Formats: sequence, structure tokens, C-alpha cells
Amino acid sequence: MKICVVGAGAIGGFMGARLAQQDHEVSLIARGPHLAAIEANGLKLIQGGEEIIAKNVTATDDIADLDKQDLVLMALKSHQIGAVLDKLPNLIGPNTVMVTLQNGIPWWYFQKLPGEYENRTVETSDPGGVLAGAIDPDCLIGCIAYPAATISEPGVIQHIEGIRFPIGELNGSQSERAQKISEAFIEAGFKSPVLDDIRSEIWLKLWGNLTFNPISAMTHATLEAICQFPLTRETAATMMSEAQQVAEKLGAGFRVSLERRIEGAEKVGKHKTSMLQDVEAGKPLEIDGMLGVVIELAEMTETAVPTLKAVYACVSLLNHTMADQGIYIKGAPV
Repeated sequence: MKICVVGAGAIGGFMGARLAQQDHEVSLIARGPHLAAIEANGLKLIQGGEEIIAKNVTATDDIADLDKQDLVLMALKSHQIGAVLDKLPNLIGPNTVMVTLQNGIPWWYFQKLPGEYENRTVETSDPGGVLAGAIDPDCLIGCIAYPAATISEPGVIQHIEGIRFPIGELNGSQSERAQKISEAFIEAGFKSPVLDDIRSEIWLKLWGNLTFNPISAMTHATLEAICQFPLTRETAATMMSEAQQVAEKLGAGFRVSLERRIEGAEKVGKHKTSMLQDVEAGKPLEIDGMLGVVIELAEMTETAVPTLKAVYACVSLLNHTMADQGIYIKGAPV
């Protein structure tokens, strides 16, 4: 298949490197020193005790350099997608499938979802419905990226843990194209079942992200530390309980218990969440897609979420302070 990874960062790069090893024609959209390193040396992936270097890839910072693809992996953060909308038609033909990898509630959440909220715009993820209006939902397949990975240096992806990328059609069908993508992911070394309720799986991943990401950003603590410190463990549980009420009002279900979800995060160990990594790099924080959007849905469903609102206010101020003062905040030995 011709596969383009739009946003070949930690997760996109992980997927791109593994898929390139299976002789797919892989293109990577990257920028800056990361792009320069890939162009010079290929994309290196360190996974367990194995190192692979994907040299048979095309790397560019301009989507316009590429033509129609069979598969587009949209790995940009939700607030970054608008910047590439005008060039996406270069990649998307009548049979192209776009797999979305954003954390949080995606812009397409209410598309093809029967009920009172069908085709409702998720303003936090997609102000004014710009993405929903520009990207044909018929080409979309949802995906949840469970692995943890980082860019350890330009051109090098360090896999930390996890290989699960479950996917699902927006209408819940077991389509031929979904099966084909699942098979390609599995051949590349991932676990990628086709789900008939992708939205419930989105909530399961978001359940952790909306709690551990902002808590870690404010405390500079790893997943293990947050879960083992009684006060933050209790705060995380309260936040998750509030979010669960919102999700269930929208028809989502949870296949694991709240406590088991926290235990799963604890087992990841001394891992810095993506939001904490952004704090340490001085990058904008993905607050709205993970937490602000849940508050929007809480208001939509008339659900009280006081703890979520308090944490959202504090981490939003952190984000504002970093941007206003042009700083990053990184821990260092005393």
C-alpha cells in the first residue's frame, strides 16, 4: 500500500517505521531537525533490544510533494490539523482511507452516530465545524493509539511500551477495508482488532489521558508516581468518575473498571505523559482535545464535573503562562 504518515512524531514515526519494514511505500510528513535527520539517515526505531532503520521512506515537510495514497495516518494533534487542510486533497483519492490517531474526542465523534446528537459539531475539537466540513467522513476510520513512545533525538523513535492500535468504522460495520488495514497493522507487529464500537474504546483511552496528562503537567510526575501518591490517585479517580458519567449519557460503555484502568497506568512505570513532555519542551499543551472537550460534552449532557473544571482551569493557566512568557519548565536536580 501507499501510506502517508501526516505527523511522523513519536507515534506516527513508530507506525511508519514498522510499516516500511513490510515493504509498504511509506511517506513521512515531518519538519525541522527531525526531518533533516530522516532525510540523511532514515528513520531509526528502537524497540526492546531491536533497532531498525527505515531508509526506504520518502520524507518531506510539504504534503504537496506527494500524490494520492491508499492510506493516510493522521497523526497530528487535533489543534494542528487545520494547518494542513488545504493540502490534504493531494493525498486523498476516491478510495483513500484516513485513519485518525488523535487523543481525546475527535472532530468526527457525532458523525454517523444515530440519535439526538447526530452530526453535532464538537466545538472544542473542531471550532466552527471546519474539519467536519472539509474531511469526508466516508473516508475515515477511527483508531486508538495505546503505545507510549518518544523522539529520543532527531530521526530516532524510542518505543517505551504497548503495541495496540484498535480500529473501527464510524458506523460500527466490519468492512472489508477495515479488515485490510487491520491485517496490515498486524503484519507490522501491532495488535489491531476491528471494533464495532470505536467510541467506547476512545473513552477508555481518554479516561486515562484526561486525568494523568494534566496532573503530570502540573506536578512533573510520572504515571507510576501519580498512581502511587494517595492524593493524586484519589484526584485521578474522581476525574475519571465524572468523565464516565458523561460518556455513559452519550451511550458509551467501559469494558474495564475504573480501578483497573488506574492500575494499568501504574504498570506503565516511570513514563512521562505526552503533556509533560510538551511542558518540558515548551510546546503548546493539548488541553482542549483531552479535557476541555469532556467539559463541553458535560455541558451538552447536563452533567456536573467540578473536579474536571478545576483541573482544566489550572492546567490552562499553565499553558497560558508558558506561551506568554516563552518558557519551558523542566525538572533538574537541586
